[in-house]
Amino acid sequence: MDFRQLGLDPRVLRAVDDAGYTEPTPIQAGAIPVILSGKDLIGIAQTGTGKTAAFTLPLLTRLATEHSSPGHIRALILAPTRELVVQIHDNVRAYAQYLSLGVATVFGGVGEKPQIEALRRGADIIIATPGRLLDLMARRYGNFSGIQHLVLDEADRMLDMGFLPAIRDVVRQLPRRRQTLLVSATLSREIEAVTREFLQSPQSVEIGKRSNPAETVSQAVYEVPRHLKPALLQQLLRDPSLEMVLVFTRMKHGADRIARRLEQSGIRTATLHSNRSQNQRLRALAEFKDGAVRVLVATDIAARGIDVDGISHVVNFDFPPAPEDYVHRIGRTGRANAVGDAISLVSPDESDDLRTLERFIHRALPRKRLEGFDYSAPAPAPTPDSHRGPSHRGPRPQGRMSRDSGPGDRGPRPAGGGGRPGGGPARGGTFRPRRFR
Repeated sequence: MDFRQLGLDPRVLRAVDDAGYTEPTPIQAGAIPVILSGKDLIGIAQTGTGKTAAFTLPLLTRLATEHSSPGHIRALILAPTRELVVQIHDNVRAYAQYLSLGVATVFGGVGEKPQIEALRRGADIIIATPGRLLDLMARRYGNFSGIQHLVLDEADRMLDMGFLPAIRDVVRQLPRRRQTLLVSATLSREIEAVTREFLQSPQSVEIGKRSNPAETVSQAVYEVPRHLKPALLQQLLRDPSLEMVLVFTRMKHGADRIARRLEQSGIRTATLHSNRSQNQRLRALAEFKDGAVRVLVATDIAARGIDVDGISHVVNFDFPPAPEDYVHRIGRTGRANAVGDAISLVSPDESDDLRTLERFIHRALPRKRLEGFDYSAPAPAPTPDSHRGPSHRGPRPQGRMSRDSGPGDRGPRPAGGGGRPGGGPARGGTFRPRRFR
């Protein structure tokens, strides 16, 4: 099938040609006609299969032909992380280069003044994280009465991060008559039920098996004591075939610690997590894309926002407790049917999480051992900080914000508030509720 058979606007097709696309992927071929027809859509496909183009190309075609009113916002795209918002924005700008459409972004971690001005002026498309957008909407910035299209991208991740109340509050302020698109790499049956709140008689386009890791990714497990993980990672990186490596950790301080150790051993490394400023995060991604750094160490919050071609290996330094997070992590390699490798370093305290994943994907992952590596080396002597124990704490409770959520990208705070376990204000202070950012 050719893109010209799908009914896209000629100016959009010209941008598609500039991007070097020759034929639509299965999710694009299935979703584009549904969206052009004006129907609501549930689109499910593995990471790296072109889901962003699947909803942006027909959306741009519809906006190019529909009536617009000055100062109104016509389409709203919600995404869970700043990185994903920036990625979608870059794609929309490329696909809309021959159209006269205004595009703006709204997300936390940066100054809000330019975003407020963009909302005041109005734009054809706003791409936003739910937390910052809801904050600005609560302060009456932006005219959302003309919204014709709503897109929930990476919907499962947004709900898992605790954004469902924020999404509900945003949707309540939108016109009831609109087209709504829900797009995701995985979609549990529980989340599927939630879609009935937002979509009306949707058509489903599902490509591949539900929640199945990309078939082009080779997966392996190295069972290793926790204290030997850093040494094993360094040893694995001596292999030159690990040329562009994305390492995932669960905690921000863990990412920094790994990066420092790799840098000390002569391996160019960058980090990506919410304690980094937006400029630092964008610079880290740019250096990784350009090959200036060989290794990028990231936390789970970045798993949905890293769109980099050519990643040769994904390494799970900390094994994820949620199978869906594993699927999205390894989906960063093997994109667009390229070959990739996923390596998981699994300590004894993570073995239950590994078994949970294997039941989820209905197969056992192959175990490997690195020849010449001493798996029996003793743990270092205890330090004054060792009472804190390992970083693994088990699965994150559903409905709560990620530990790595940055300012402006948070979901609702847990009931009970406060900075102490059990709720209530910290000793000696006054509790002040925090608003969405």
